[in-house]
Amino acid sequence: MISCSAKEEGNGGGAGTLIIIGGGSAAFAAATRAVELGVEKVTMINDGLPTGGTCVNTGCVPSKTLLRAAESLHRANHNPFDGIETSGHLTDFSAIMEQKRRLVADLRQAKYVDVISHLPQVRLVRGHAKLLDAHTVEIGKARLTADHILIATGASAAIPEIPGLAGAGYLTNESAFELESLPESLLVLGGRYIALECAQMFARLGSRVTILQRSGRILPVESVDITAALTGYLADEGIEVVTGAAMEQVRREKQGVVAAAKSNGQRMEFSATQLLVAAGRKPNTRGMGLDQIGMELDERGFIKVGPTLQTTIPGVWAAGDVIGEPMFVYTAAYEGALAAENALTKADRLADYTALPWVIFTDPQVAGVGLDEKQARDKGLEPDTAVLPLRHVPRAIAARDTRGFIKLIRDRKTDLLLGARILAPEGSELLMEAALAIKFGITVRQIRESFHPYLTLGEGVKLAAIAFGKDPARLSCCAT
Repeated sequence: MISCSAKEEGNGGGAGTLIIIGGGSAAFAAATRAVELGVEKVTMINDGLPTGGTCVNTGCVPSKTLLRAAESLHRANHNPFDGIETSGHLTDFSAIMEQKRRLVADLRQAKYVDVISHLPQVRLVRGHAKLLDAHTVEIGKARLTADHILIATGASAAIPEIPGLAGAGYLTNESAFELESLPESLLVLGGRYIALECAQMFARLGSRVTILQRSGRILPVESVDITAALTGYLADEGIEVVTGAAMEQVRREKQGVVAAAKSNGQRMEFSATQLLVAAGRKPNTRGMGLDQIGMELDERGFIKVGPTLQTTIPGVWAAGDVIGEPMFVYTAAYEGALAAENALTKADRLADYTALPWVIFTDPQVAGVGLDEKQARDKGLEPDTAVLPLRHVPRAIAARDTRGFIKLIRDRKTDLLLGARILAPEGSELLMEAALAIKFGITVRQIRESFHPYLTLGEGVKLAAIAFGKDPARLSCCAT
């Protein structure tokens, strides 16, 4: 039981005291930034997931290592080079999962537990926190007070209200990454990044996978050219993609799960041994008393914050997935540090998501930054677009993998880069040049005139810049 206060008597003129509710990336970034600013005491209260939150335990780390495992098996069985015979076999699914667990444990220790152990101003408390007012938190029968409170409790899988779903049983990303045996078949409810990454991973490991997406296409907020191409690549790997699927019922039968949906006016049934729900995220705010203190939430329950990340309750701040989109580990860390700085120094720095890069780790990857064509037009700009198929990128040709394209969007009047969308193997590695160009006002002409080593994927960005004025099919090697 906690019997002491997070706020010490007689402040000595430091940066004050801080309670952080949560134990993930936003919380740790806030704690370390607070220490840098001279905070007197930080009390971090964590409940739910182990220390480290979603990213290291059930999100980025486990998903990306499992995706790489599945990719290794896939590439062994799909070697594009003549004269080389390769093959791969899944011999022990549980061994892959155990290796994943060791990686998660190692990174949790090195990047979270060890980090906080070297910060004497920070103490970690296990328990569920309830806010009583702008400076007081209750944990069981104990109460803690501080000058400032930061809510960084993250988000978890949102479960749609479908008749029979709860009784039939389902997986989320958390439970799917802890399976001991590979499902023979899998239904995936959802068509955005978590759903697509998991669907391809399990398919490459050997499951028969069907994606059931309610919208008319996967990744519905992205442009049709990306979603159409990615749908085709997934279908090429044997993944069935069903769009416009409005779920009506789920039931458990002897052989597995059956999902009934209406698609294009027809009622259809889909069956598999397991069902994975990846239909969005919900904020972790249950039982925190936010409504009782008058904190405003949005229509989905995420905490409303202003541009400095202060909530509608002065003195209470929020950061990370609990405030909604964008929900990335790196934006959570950015927000946690920014909220701590604003709380402790009254700096009133505004959150700035200009040139925010993002990646969906399918294969090929979907990567983007800045505006797409529609978003640019909605802002009153005149976008000009160049699309470079990877069949014109020498590195991709040599690697015998020309899936995808690089699309650049510029302002027709100023030549400034407005955005980029990339569908390519390792497309994420091409993204930062475009992000930096947007952030620092580099023009397309300057990209075109910069040196890009021949036979790199990065050269594709230059070729895409050239494609605004020239046909890339008519360029010689290293041409400008």
